[in-house]
Amino acid sequence: MRDTIDGALLTRMIVHASASINSQKQSINELNVFPVPDGDTGTNMSLTIGTAAAELKKKSLRTVGEVASANASALLRGARGNSGVILSLLFRGFGKAVKDKETIDGRDLAIALDFGVAAAYKAVMKPAEGTILTVSRLAAARAAAAAREDPTPETVLEAAIKEGHVALENTIEQNPVLKKAGVVDAGGKGFLVILQGMLDELRGVAMPEDGSDGAEPKEKADFAALSEDEITFAFDTVFIIRKNDPDVDLDPYRAYLNSIGDSLVIGEDDEAFKVHVHTNTPGDALNEGQKYGILELAKIENMRTQAEDLAAGKHVQSTDDLEAVEEELEKGAAAQPAAPAAPEKKYGVVTVCAGAGLAAVFRDLGADGIISGGQTMNPSTDDIMREIDKTPAEIVFVLPNNSNIIMAAQQCVPLAEGKKVVVLPTKTVPQGISALLAMDPDAEEADNLSAMEEAIGRVSTSEITYAARDSDFDGFAIKQGDYLALAEHQLFGTDRDLDALLERLAKAEPQQKAEFISIFYGADVSEADAEKTLELFRKDCPQAEVNLLPGGQPVYYYMISAE
Repeated sequence: MRDTIDGALLTRMIVHASASINSQKQSINELNVFPVPDGDTGTNMSLTIGTAAAELKKKSLRTVGEVASANASALLRGARGNSGVILSLLFRGFGKAVKDKETIDGRDLAIALDFGVAAAYKAVMKPAEGTILTVSRLAAARAAAAAREDPTPETVLEAAIKEGHVALENTIEQNPVLKKAGVVDAGGKGFLVILQGMLDELRGVAMPEDGSDGAEPKEKADFAALSEDEITFAFDTVFIIRKNDPDVDLDPYRAYLNSIGDSLVIGEDDEAFKVHVHTNTPGDALNEGQKYGILELAKIENMRTQAEDLAAGKHVQSTDDLEAVEEELEKGAAAQPAAPAAPEKKYGVVTVCAGAGLAAVFRDLGADGIISGGQTMNPSTDDIMREIDKTPAEIVFVLPNNSNIIMAAQQCVPLAEGKKVVVLPTKTVPQGISALLAMDPDAEEADNLSAMEEAIGRVSTSEITYAARDSDFDGFAIKQGDYLALAEHQLFGTDRDLDALLERLAKAEPQQKAEFISIFYGADVSEADAEKTLELFRKDCPQAEVNLLPGGQPVYYYMISAE
C-alpha cells in the first residue's frame, strides 16, 4: 500500500477515473428521473473529465500541484451541464488545497476533498440536499476521520467512497422527486464512480475499456476520416522491439502507453512485440519500450499536418517523403492562434440553440455568435468562451436558453479578457429570442439588463417532445415513445396522439391569455403537419396573433412561445 501520491500517479488516477465513468455513463444517464431526451448527467460528467484526462495525457507534469492545477483548468473549460460544472468546482477546490505539494498523503487527500466541497457549495446559489453536493460533503467528512486513523491514500479514499455510497442511497429519501421515481441521484453516483476509478488506479486494477464501439484500432490512421479537431494525440507511432525475455509481462507497459496516448494496439510473439499508439510524446513511448528489449524499427507521422494537407488538397506527407518534409518545415512555423476580437461596439450577444431555423432567427435579430447545442448536446464552457472571444464588443450578453447550460456559461465570466460577460439565465429558446428583441444598442447596461429580464418573464414556453424511456413520473405512467407536453419544463401531459396533445396545449391558460404565439416546428415535422398545427392554434386561440416558423430543432417537435 502506497504512502503517498506523486504527480505521475495522480495523472494516471484521473485518466483511470475518466475511463471508469465513460464505461458507466449510460447507466448513470438512466438514473435521470425525467424521461425526456436530454444532455444527461453521465454523458456530461464523462465529457467533462474526459477533457481533463486528454489534456493531462499531453503533458509530463512532475508534482501533484502541477497536475491538480492543469486538471482544474481543463475541467473548468470542458465543463458541460450543471453536473459537469459542479464536478469542475469540486476539483478546483482540490487543486487549490494541493497547489504547492510535490506529493500528498492521505491527510492531504482528505483536506483536498474538503476544499473541493467548500468550493462547490460556495458557487451554487441554493444548494439542495439529496444531490452530488450531499454525497461529496459526507464522503469528504468521512475521509477526514479516516485520515486521522490511517493516513494512507488508499484507506482514506476507500472510506470516502464507502460513506459516499451510504449518502447516495439516502438521496432517495432527501429528494422528493427521486423518491417518487425510486432512484438515487445521478450526479452523486457519477462522482463516486470517479472516486472509485481513482482508487482502482491506486490498487493497480486494470483500466476499463474506453467505451468505443468495439472496432479494432487501425494500424494506420485513416486521415480522410479525421478532422484536425478530432486529433487529440498528434503522432501516429509504430515500432517493433525485440524482446529481452520471451515471457516478459507487457501489462505495465500497456498501462503506461494508455496514460500518454490512445488508439493503442500491441501485438506480440515469443521474440518481439509491435506497438501502435497515438501520442504527443513518441520519444517517451520508445524510451519506455526499450526497457523490454531492443528497438528494431520505428515510424512516426504527424496526423495533424497530414489532416491539414488532405483538407487543403495537398500531397499527404509521410515518412516516405523525408526530404520533402524538410523543405516544407523550412518555409516557416505554423500560425499562432487568433487573439480575442478587440471591441468595436458596446454590446454583443452569444446564444445557444439547435436547428438551422432557430439559428437564422437569432442571426436576423443581431446575435454575434451562435453555438449549436441544447438538449442532448450541452456545449462546454470552452465552446461558449470561444464565441465570446470572437465577439467584438465591450459587453457580451450570453443567452444559454437551457437550464442545464446556465452554469457552464457563468464559468465564462471570470475567464473573459478585455470585455465584460453578462449571462442572462434564459432557460428556453423563446426566452432567449424575447431577451434579444428587448436589447437596445443605445441603452445603458443596467437598463438593458432590466428590459431583457422583464422580457424573459413575459414569455411562457411549451414544448412537445417524446419519452426516451419508460417512467412513472408525477402521477403519469409514461411509456417509451409517448408524446410529452412540457409547460415551463414541467410535465403538462402525455398522449399517444400528437394532435390531441397539441389541442390540450392550445386550450391551456398561457395560450388562451396570450396576445402573440410563435410556433417553431422541428426537424422531424413536415411542413404540411406544421400548417395543420398552425390552423389548430388559430382556431383555439382566436384572440392571439399566431405565427409559424421552421425551427429545424432536434428532439422537440414543437416549441411554442406565448406572450
